[in-house]
Amino acid sequence: MKTISVLHYDAFTEHPNQGNPAGIVLEGEKFNESEMQKIAEKVGFNETSFVLPSNIADLRIRYFTPGHEMNLCGHATIATVFALKANGHLPEKETILIETKAGILPIRINQKEQSTPSIIMKQIPAQFKEFNGSRKELAEAIGIAESDLDVNQPILYGSTGIWTLLVPIKSLHVFSQMVPKNDLFPSILKEIPNASVHPFCLETFEGEATMHGRHFSSPFSGTIEDPVTGTASGVMGAYYVTYINDKGKNQPIVIEQGKEIGRNGKVSVTVSDKDDQLDVEISGTAVFVKEIKIILE
Repeated sequence: MKTISVLHYDAFTEHPNQGNPAGIVLEGEKFNESEMQKIAEKVGFNETSFVLPSNIADLRIRYFTPGHEMNLCGHATIATVFALKANGHLPEKETILIETKAGILPIRINQKEQSTPSIIMKQIPAQFKEFNGSRKELAEAIGIAESDLDVNQPILYGSTGIWTLLVPIKSLHVFSQMVPKNDLFPSILKEIPNASVHPFCLETFEGEATMHGRHFSSPFSGTIEDPVTGTASGVMGAYYVTYINDKGKNQPIVIEQGKEIGRNGKVSVTVSDKDDQLDVEISGTAVFVKEIKIILE
């Protein structure tokens, strides 16, 4: 039997039990892939991260949902880097490189202007693909009417590391009515069956926010909803400057999420042009909640 220490941090918030919870295992090299998956299943968060040594970067991070491994996870990256810094495990430099299955990504740590450091995470360039499925079936799968969809903006798959379906919604009040039927997603998302579904709108609760969203997990993940999503927020920012307001480039785009499930959080996204691609960075904070003990037999 093994007893594993898992650190519970909440990302995209400074308040415990808000934002998005992540499990963090600082000595990930002690476990094989099967054990990592079992640990993530026992923790039960949308993602648990494992920190490992890297031969090509400052460190390597692997991400597991209760159901499978992910190439990248925004909130778990922010939380993990925050935890590493808090525990004195980071090299003394402003930018570090992390190895992920989505590639090697630079992470900056900004502590110049505030007592709580902000972790700035670069994502891979934004990509979009057409959705050709049934709008009616899609709406029903998230518990709303087809008439609630905003026909002025396209429904698209988007990715800055992980594919999600971006679904524009007319009005903010509809979000509290949403009840996802995650098991229906693969049959509707025929182009990318393992994608998640991310409805969003331009109405917000907070005045500083640019967009509001919810994030419903792929059924393969073993979870229902992700409270505050880093990768989906990143591609939301890219969507915003591409299809809604191109003047939003090089400006902070604030994404709010989590209110409907009592886990308020916000992600700041900056999108810029680079080499004919959209360069995306997200930033946010995290807070330590508690240490969890997991027993593997």
